[in-house]
Amino acid sequence: MGRRSRLSRSRDFDTVYRHGRSVSTRYVVLYSFRREEDAGDQGELGQESRVGLAVPRKVGGAVERNRMKRRLRAAFDEVRAKADPGSDYVLIVRPGLPETVDARGFPWLVEHLGELLERAVPTERGTRA
Repeated sequence: MGRRSRLSRSRDFDTVYRHGRSVSTRYVVLYSFRREEDAGDQGELGQESRVGLAVPRKVGGAVERNRMKRRLRAAFDEVRAKADPGSDYVLIVRPGLPETVDARGFPWLVEHLGELLERAVPTERGTRA
């Protein structure tokens, strides 16, 4: 995942939190927000989905949080095809996810994020799946 496909500014996170929709599981909360179509200054970035990660201190120390971020970025890259192009996503990790990923493995994390994205992406009629 390149830096251009990440959310990094606080105002981008705030927009997703305020105007987006959320789906959650025991381990992760996923907020999704469809960006405006007429954002002309974004160029090709407007067509790509972006993701921001929030891994709180309750998850572990800095080393553990950074490891979890790397794993989430890699997992999101694998399921990016399910993401809605032109949308922003924020993944919030809940305590217990690192231990579960260690126990079940990286493929479980990829499958878990894929299921969350399927629930978050709007269907043809504009309703949620």
